[in-house]
Amino acid sequence: MEGQDTVRLLRECDAGIKMGVDSIDDVLGYVGDVRLKQRLVDCKDEHIRLKDEVQGLLGERHDTGKDPSPVAKGMSWLKTNVKLVLNESDGTIAGIMTDGCDMGVKSLSKYLNQYQAADEQAKDVAKKLIGLEEDLAADLRGYL
Repeated sequence: MEGQDTVRLLRECDAGIKMGVDSIDDVLGYVGDVRLKQRLVDCKDEHIRLKDEVQGLLGERHDTGKDPSPVAKGMSWLKTNVKLVLNESDGTIAGIMTDGCDMGVKSLSKYLNQYQAADEQAKDVAKKLIGLEEDLAADLRGYL
Protein backbone atom coordinates (compact mmCIF):
# COMPACT_ATOMS: atom_id res chain seq x y z
CA MET A 1 0.00 0.00 0.00
CA GLU A 2 2.86 2.39 0.83
CA GLY A 3 4.19 2.21 -2.72
CA GLN A 4 0.81 2.92 -4.30
CA ASP A 5 0.04 5.79 -1.93
CA THR A 6 3.52 7.24 -2.47
CA VAL A 7 3.13 7.26 -6.25
CA ARG A 8 -0.41 8.63 -6.05
CA LEU A 9 0.63 11.47 -3.74
CA LEU A 10 3.63 12.31 -5.92
CA ARG A 11 1.39 12.33 -9.02
CA GLU A 12 -0.96 14.80 -7.38
CA CYS A 13 1.99 16.99 -6.40
CA ASP A 14 3.24 16.81 -9.99
CA ALA A 15 -0.14 17.88 -11.37
CA GLY A 16 -0.43 20.67 -8.80
CA ILE A 17 3.02 22.00 -9.59
CA LYS A 18 2.27 22.04 -13.31
CA MET A 19 -1.01 23.85 -12.67
CA GLY A 20 0.78 26.41 -10.50
CA VAL A 21 3.49 27.09 -13.09
CA ASP A 22 0.89 27.41 -15.86
CA SER A 23 -1.17 29.82 -13.74
CA ILE A 24 1.83 32.02 -13.04
CA ASP A 25 2.71 32.01 -16.74
CA ASP A 26 -0.86 33.04 -17.58
CA VAL A 27 -0.66 36.23 -15.48
CA LEU A 28 2.99 37.33 -15.71
CA GLY A 29 2.46 39.38 -18.86
CA TYR A 30 -0.19 41.47 -17.12
CA VAL A 31 1.70 42.31 -13.90
CA GLY A 32 2.57 45.98 -13.48
CA ASP A 33 4.34 46.05 -10.11
CA VAL A 34 8.00 45.03 -10.36
CA ARG A 35 8.08 43.46 -6.88
CA LEU A 36 4.93 41.45 -7.57
CA LYS A 37 6.33 40.23 -10.86
CA GLN A 38 9.59 39.19 -9.19
CA ARG A 39 7.72 37.37 -6.41
CA LEU A 40 5.75 35.41 -9.00
CA VAL A 41 8.91 34.59 -10.98
CA ASP A 42 10.64 33.43 -7.80
CA CYS A 43 7.66 31.29 -6.88
CA LYS A 44 7.61 29.77 -10.36
CA ASP A 45 11.32 28.93 -10.01
CA GLU A 46 10.64 27.26 -6.64
CA HIS A 47 7.85 25.24 -8.21
CA ILE A 48 10.15 24.13 -11.02
CA ARG A 49 12.83 23.03 -8.52
CA LEU A 50 10.20 21.07 -6.63
CA LYS A 51 8.94 19.59 -9.92
CA ASP A 52 12.44 18.27 -10.61
CA GLU A 53 12.47 16.65 -7.17
CA VAL A 54 9.04 15.09 -7.77
CA GLN A 55 10.08 13.85 -11.21
CA GLY A 56 13.18 12.24 -9.69
CA LEU A 57 11.13 10.46 -7.03
CA LEU A 58 8.58 9.33 -9.61
CA GLY A 59 11.37 8.14 -11.90
CA GLU A 60 12.75 5.97 -9.09
CA ARG A 61 9.32 4.37 -8.98
CA HIS A 62 9.10 4.02 -12.78
CA ASP A 63 6.26 6.52 -13.10
CA THR A 64 6.05 9.56 -15.35
CA GLY A 65 3.71 11.72 -13.25
CA LYS A 66 0.40 13.34 -13.96
CA ASP A 67 -0.81 16.36 -15.90
CA PRO A 68 -3.52 18.60 -14.51
CA SER A 69 -7.04 17.79 -15.58
CA PRO A 70 -7.76 19.44 -18.96
CA VAL A 71 -11.09 20.66 -17.58
CA ALA A 72 -9.46 22.26 -14.53
CA LYS A 73 -6.76 23.77 -16.70
CA GLY A 74 -9.28 25.15 -19.17
CA MET A 75 -11.51 26.57 -16.45
CA SER A 76 -8.53 28.22 -14.78
CA TRP A 77 -7.38 29.77 -18.05
CA LEU A 78 -10.90 31.00 -18.85
CA LYS A 79 -11.46 32.48 -15.39
CA THR A 80 -8.08 34.21 -15.48
CA ASN A 81 -8.58 35.72 -18.89
CA VAL A 82 -12.16 36.86 -18.28
CA LYS A 83 -11.18 38.55 -15.02
CA LEU A 84 -8.17 40.23 -16.62
CA VAL A 85 -10.23 41.50 -19.57
CA LEU A 86 -12.68 43.07 -17.14
CA ASN A 87 -10.01 44.51 -14.84
CA GLU A 88 -6.35 44.26 -15.78
CA SER A 89 -4.79 45.20 -12.44
CA ASP A 90 -2.30 43.82 -9.95
CA GLY A 91 -5.15 43.47 -7.47
CA THR A 92 -7.04 41.23 -9.89
CA ILE A 93 -3.92 39.16 -10.46
CA ALA A 94 -3.34 38.84 -6.71
CA GLY A 95 -6.95 37.71 -6.27
CA ILE A 96 -6.71 35.12 -9.04
CA MET A 97 -3.43 33.76 -7.71
CA THR A 98 -4.65 33.71 -4.10
CA ASP A 99 -7.71 31.71 -5.15
CA GLY A 100 -5.43 29.26 -6.97
CA CYS A 101 -3.13 28.93 -3.96
CA ASP A 102 -6.10 28.26 -1.70
CA MET A 103 -7.40 25.57 -4.05
CA GLY A 104 -3.94 24.00 -4.21
CA VAL A 105 -3.56 23.92 -0.43
CA LYS A 106 -7.01 22.41 -0.05
CA SER A 107 -6.40 19.72 -2.68
CA LEU A 108 -2.94 18.79 -1.45
CA SER A 109 -4.11 18.63 2.15
CA LYS A 110 -6.89 16.29 1.05
CA TYR A 111 -4.38 14.06 -0.76
CA LEU A 112 -2.04 14.04 2.25
CA ASN A 113 -4.93 12.73 4.34
CA GLN A 114 -6.11 10.33 1.64
CA TYR A 115 -2.69 8.77 0.99
CA GLN A 116 -1.57 8.31 4.58
CA ALA A 117 0.51 5.26 3.72
CA ALA A 118 2.79 7.32 1.43
CA ASP A 119 6.42 7.39 2.47
CA GLU A 120 7.87 10.35 4.35
CA GLN A 121 9.73 11.68 1.28
CA ALA A 122 6.48 12.03 -0.65
CA LYS A 123 4.72 13.58 2.34
CA ASP A 124 7.59 16.06 2.77
CA VAL A 125 7.31 17.10 -0.88
CA ALA A 126 3.57 17.66 -0.50
CA LYS A 127 4.18 19.71 2.65
CA LYS A 128 6.82 21.80 0.85
CA LEU A 129 4.38 22.50 -1.95
CA ILE A 130 1.65 23.43 0.53
CA GLY A 131 4.13 25.78 2.19
CA LEU A 132 4.99 27.43 -1.14
CA GLU A 133 1.32 28.02 -1.86
CA GLU A 134 0.60 29.36 1.63
CA ASP A 135 3.61 31.70 1.50
CA LEU A 136 2.64 33.07 -1.91
CA ALA A 137 -0.96 33.66 -0.82
CA ALA A 138 0.27 35.53 2.27
CA ASP A 139 2.64 37.66 0.18
CA LEU A 140 -0.14 38.54 -2.27
CA ARG A 141 -2.48 39.91 0.40
CA GLY A 142 -0.79 43.30 0.19
CA TYR A 143 -1.91 43.59 -3.45
CA LEU A 144 -5.58 42.69 -2.92
